[in-house]
Amino acid sequence: MLTFLGISMIACFMYFIMSKRLSALIALILIPLLFATIASILGQHIEGLSHIHLDSLGEMTLDGIKKLAPTGVMLLFAIMYFALMIDAGLFDPSVKWILRKVKGDPLKITLGTVFLTLTVSLDGDGSTTYMICVAAMLPLFKRLGMNPLIMTCLMLLSSGVMNLTPWGGPTARAASALQVDPSEIFVPMIVPMIITIGWLFFLAYLYGSYERRRLGVIELDISHGDNISVSKDPEAQRPHLRWFNAILTIILMASLIKGFLPMPVLFMMAFCIAMLVNYPELHLQKKRIALHADSALAVVGLIFAAGIFTGILSGTGMVDAMSKEFVAIIPHSLGPFSAPITAIMSMPLTFFMSNDAFYYGMLPILAEAANHYGISSVEMARASIIGQPVHLLSPLVPSTYLLCGLAGIEFADHQRFTLKWAVLTSFVLMGSALVLGMFPLFAA
Repeated sequence: MLTFLGISMIACFMYFIMSKRLSALIALILIPLLFATIASILGQHIEGLSHIHLDSLGEMTLDGIKKLAPTGVMLLFAIMYFALMIDAGLFDPSVKWILRKVKGDPLKITLGTVFLTLTVSLDGDGSTTYMICVAAMLPLFKRLGMNPLIMTCLMLLSSGVMNLTPWGGPTARAASALQVDPSEIFVPMIVPMIITIGWLFFLAYLYGSYERRRLGVIELDISHGDNISVSKDPEAQRPHLRWFNAILTIILMASLIKGFLPMPVLFMMAFCIAMLVNYPELHLQKKRIALHADSALAVVGLIFAAGIFTGILSGTGMVDAMSKEFVAIIPHSLGPFSAPITAIMSMPLTFFMSNDAFYYGMLPILAEAANHYGISSVEMARASIIGQPVHLLSPLVPSTYLLCGLAGIEFADHQRFTLKWAVLTSFVLMGSALVLGMFPLFAA
């Protein structure tokens, strides 16, 4: 009965968010509470559910929220910190430098496209990344007659890799779904990400060389780059503090990798220092926070709502019951390969369903089943984020429509052109993670 209720709850959750009848935030809160109430009522008559009581729901939900509180705090201050750095104009020189360097060489333009997207993607917002990068690079592609599908392909793949940062989305979802520390997922994956970024530069080199042979090198006026600014508010720019902001960001990144302090604390400290130095007046601080509160609230609210979902899923015993049934039906010989199987499955599953449905609906079951074979939850979380380059091609991702619209190309053409490279990029990421031992190919 627990297995039936758990599967029904997940199916109900996935149906409502994929059919857009409920937002993920509302569904994560109401649906588990509804099914936990049903389980407590049935528990008065069914022995297998007798341990579930209405007065225990509060404890279950609070336990889930408490476990995800550090993740929510980290995301809040990470989003605010990078938004602050963009407002202050930290990344503006990088954009202008890239445009000056690429000029009319197709090879430099494709390499610059990857470099620019990787830089701007640090804030974790795909829509902002595409708006800035397309505005900077599309005039060059058009002037030289280069294929704009190459541009959108490289931008999407670069954004897909950088989306693995804890403040990007999928890593935070995997961490909250499995109640593990996001830094334990992300920090070991940095080297596989760097290797994958190297592959993206190689892909850009191949396409750039092809376009150079086809079109040649043209001397261009790239003065349009002087008008490109990552910061949307000229009054918020702090060019005289650019070196300070750059050093602070480098120290923050190094501290995250070294783990000197918990990730939430590091981002809280960095945000406070950046705010005091860049905007010492109180009214400016309030304005900066208010401008970015909506994007931060949307993400953080989702994390705390997920605490209710995961708290009830584990507190009622549903996830244990479902995992035992799952282990019973899969061939025993495939069980030790749960991590790479999950990595491969994440490509089609996150393509055909939302990240919320996959990470909150399916990953806890897969992870609990893998635990029976000695594969830890954090290893399964790392495996689950492998398919993100493919996920961004999904028709369920709004930012990809924005990318195609800005570039003036058809969504279907973009999918056909990019899909093979997205799959290959995911396999490069998976192969790197397997070789470096981020998750096991086979659990002995």
